Amino acid sequence: MIIVKSEAEIDRMREPCAIVRDTLAYVGSKVRPGVTTKELDKYAETYIRLRGAEPSCLGYCGYPASICASVNEEVVHGIPGDRTLREGDIVSIDLCAYKNGFHGDGARTFAVGAIDDEKKKLIRVTEECFWEAVRTLRAGTPLYDIGAAVQAHAEQNGFSVVREYVGHGIGREMHEDPSVPNFGKRGTGIRLKAGMVLCIEPMILAGDRHVRVLDDRWTAVTVDKKPAAHYENTVVIREDGAEILTV
Repeated sequence: MIIVKSEAEIDRMREPCAIVRDTLAYVGSKVRPGVTTKELDKYAETYIRLRGAEPSCLGYCGYPASICASVNEEVVHGIPGDRTLREGDIVSIDLCAYKNGFHGDGARTFAVGAIDDEKKKLIRVTEECFWEAVRTLRAGTPLYDIGAAVQAHAEQNGFSVVREYVGHGIGREMHEDPSVPNFGKRGTGIRLKAGMVLCIEPMILAGDRHVRVLDDRWTAVTVDKKPAAHYENTVVIREDGAEILTV
């Protein structure tokens, strides 16, 4: 069931979304060669709790950390641990915060020191895919126009999009209807309504689109071991556009 939010509910979402935005910036400032993904997780959890919120990911379906930290070929749901980031890596940080009865959600991909041109382009194009998707959003837009825009921009730049993992609605629950794929046919899908709140999250791969899940049952990696990037924001659909809560 798709839940359309009232203005009062959207106002209550602003604070957890601001916490997500600020936590991503804070954790990003700590990304450097020599830091472990477990340390990044601790930075995030401490910051979220200092802001009076709860890390939504911690304990969700048994997930053991406050962030997902996905390095290089890891696409999403990388579990923080003792892995030390090295010069030339990229790391995608995906996190959620819960406060005022609502969740906020966002993700960014960060360079670890100096990275090669392919990874620079991948990070840039992944963020561009998000902005292409929201550029023409408004009430009445077909849902799959979002994925069509992401897919077109990614493929025009020689990249591919994940099919198995998607964006989603968000509100009182971290994952709500509808699912928001990063691929699709323009003009299809339900018509968006003002007050719907969506997490739009391009997950873009430097190689082909095939992924697999590691034995930890969480971490999704590219089969060809080429790098992946992730960029996500929480977005409110408005009559005449889209309002982004996590930037």
